[in-house]
Amino acid sequence: MYITITAQKLGNNYSQSSADFVGYLEKENEGLEQQDLEHFFNQYGDEISAEEVVKEIDGNTSKLKKKEPKFYSITVSPSKYELRNLQNNSQNLKTYTRELMKDYVASFNREINGRPISINDIKYYAKIEHQRTFKGTDFQIKENQPFATKILQLKTEIRNVQEGRAEGNIKKMRKEIAKLERQAPHQQNGKRIVQGMKKDGNQSHIHIIVSRKDASNSVSLSPGSKHKASEVEMHGKNIKRGFDRDKFFENAEKTFDKTFGYKRNFAETYKARKDFVKNPKLYFAALMKLPANERALAFKMMEKTGLPIVPSIPVTQAQIALRVFKRLRRGAEVAIKSSSIGI
Repeated sequence: MYITITAQKLGNNYSQSSADFVGYLEKENEGLEQQDLEHFFNQYGDEISAEEVVKEIDGNTSKLKKKEPKFYSITVSPSKYELRNLQNNSQNLKTYTRELMKDYVASFNREINGRPISINDIKYYAKIEHQRTFKGTDFQIKENQPFATKILQLKTEIRNVQEGRAEGNIKKMRKEIAKLERQAPHQQNGKRIVQGMKKDGNQSHIHIIVSRKDASNSVSLSPGSKHKASEVEMHGKNIKRGFDRDKFFENAEKTFDKTFGYKRNFAETYKARKDFVKNPKLYFAALMKLPANERALAFKMMEKTGLPIVPSIPVTQAQIALRVFKRLRRGAEVAIKSSSIGI
């Protein structure tokens, strides 16, 4: 389970309207029949229009300055192992979203009118998507890049020869291109994986737009707050503040497991990914204490999700040196990070 929370920006400024983002989320509905459309939904209703989402989010920004986020985007990406556990992707993920947002409000160290925040106090809209494309940050694209660069150079040389700017053997260069296409380490359906290519398999995930202000448009609720659990004096009163991101991510996993009867492997846990970055010694020790079958599955999961664990190292022996994890950790921080706001 990978969850990111981002404040939507355009360049250096926060988006003043949710219209562009909502429009982006509508792209997957293009060309589909009415019965196949994925609509926005929230805690109380289905089939909410994009126009209503924009109206409600943009109209709920009282007293927010231009330099403050107006809304946040939460992206929830279940792993292929988690998705296999679902019976009906769209309906199951809607059910999960509604439970997840209860975890979201429970992670705020805030009160409204002297009571804890409830699900009724937030304004959010969610949408299920079923497709993903490879992005420049994906490890497959990065590791294919040297081949992509050589292929581009050869194509440029061919064009120069064809247009009389250079001399060369076009047939030989085309053979070299075909060879490089085959040699690229990451392939899909017999083709080199390139940026923008649709990913195979079940790619269902959830996009959530949540207003910075509460449903009454009077209280600011920021999941980006660094004040995890503290109080501040405002207008002569002690006000609780902060958002516990660790609590949210951990409870998101527990809610999924409880809702769908999922047995989570060590490698899938938020705590494990966090330890991989911040305490590799603890991560290594926990990994090696797993039963053999769970440890083997953990390594399989790490390899499939792009964690740079060297596959040639025997996973059943204690020879997996801690120094390997420390050396690899530096390059893995972005790949395994569970929140764009920060772990």
